[in-house]
Amino acid sequence: MDWSSIIYLGVTFGLFVIFVLIFIRTYSRKNRDKNEKAKYRMLDDD
Repeated sequence: MDWSSIIYLGVTFGLFVIFVLIFIRTYSRKNRDKNEKAKYRMLDDD
């Protein structure tokens, strides 16, 4: 395995970890209510 393959694998794994962290933060139970409020506030009349 040469250095470019190792770097490519590291970057791919790093991006996957970032994606998983964003997914967990977005869909966690304590943030769900805050995210839902914004959706319903957008639908309210002014």
